[in-house]
Amino acid sequence: MSHRPRSGLAAVSSALLAMSRQMEVRDVLKTIVVSARELLDAEYAALGVPDDHGGFAQFVVDGVSDEQWKAIGPLPRQHGILAAMLHRAEPERLADVRKDPRFEGWPDAHPEMSDFLGLPVRDGDETLAALFLANKRCPKPEGSCGFTAEDEELLGILAQHAAIALTNARLYERSREFTIAEERSRLAHELHDAVSQKLFSLRLTAQAAAALVDRDPARAKGELQQVAALAAEAADELRAAVVELRPAALDEDGLVHTLRTQIQVLDRAHTARVVFDSPGVRALPAAQEEAVLRVAQEALHNALRHADAGLVAVTLARHGQGARLTVTDDGRGFDPGTVRSAGRHLGLVSMRDRAAGVGGALTVTSAPGEGTTIEMEVPGG
Repeated sequence: MSHRPRSGLAAVSSALLAMSRQMEVRDVLKTIVVSARELLDAEYAALGVPDDHGGFAQFVVDGVSDEQWKAIGPLPRQHGILAAMLHRAEPERLADVRKDPRFEGWPDAHPEMSDFLGLPVRDGDETLAALFLANKRCPKPEGSCGFTAEDEELLGILAQHAAIALTNARLYERSREFTIAEERSRLAHELHDAVSQKLFSLRLTAQAAAALVDRDPARAKGELQQVAALAAEAADELRAAVVELRPAALDEDGLVHTLRTQIQVLDRAHTARVVFDSPGVRALPAAQEEAVLRVAQEALHNALRHADAGLVAVTLARHGQGARLTVTDDGRGFDPGTVRSAGRHLGLVSMRDRAAGVGGALTVTSAPGEGTTIEMEVPGG
């Protein structure tokens, strides 16, 4: 495999492993495109997921800068050579895509492309996407294509595994959406059954008290006492429903095991490396453990979704009779002063509230371009 910066079985294995680690559809698409361009040493790569309206639901590119992509304009439509790849089962290898009769031109800001290799990404009879490569980085005798039969075979292998990774990611997202919807439905029923009837009774009792306050103050006082009792019962019912939302894994496995398991999942699901260390931590009261878990989850979400981090390190260490949680990332960072003046942002207020609610404290250290460290200290029992 000449002209490839990383050739051979190890390169193919790395590309397939990278695809299998992604759980979000968008991340899978990007990994497919980057892997294809790198393996075949092409200047440009793109992958389009068709919609049902003649366009593309998603179109991911590699080799084109953000500025170029913005200048190109709206997503392309399913026409010309792009449409052909969606309706053909076989790959297409062209010496100059511009000379193909199906070529219909491209926007002014579009980069110049000549030799071309494209093929559909299929799951059985269903076409999931179309994968395109252009401008092989190699000497090309006039009138010949830089992409070879070997490239075509390799891209076919990559496309087969891409179909598996993309299907798995879609199933994962649908399963997660179903789980969230199911939990919302369950909680709605719980709240309705546990609280709604109490609130209805409270409303009727308050109306009765209002009607009696002038002509029978004594009875009105009794009704108001009943209002207070019903309100207390409703609050207890609501609190009980909310307590059920405490992660079951905390009760079954404890904080350290729960955090380690969740971080291992995140490490597999994201391109960033996510690591965990827990030296000498003892069990904490239930409220403290839940607060630490929720803050860790929020900090990890920010680092992986917003910070563009390459490494996220989570440490849970013993601190006196309590514990200290530290989440550090090497991402883009931000100005904490600006965040404070802007109000609720990045979940920082929520994290501080959780820390304060269990007698702890939260500190944030960050600067633009220097990553972020979230540190939470909580007392023990």
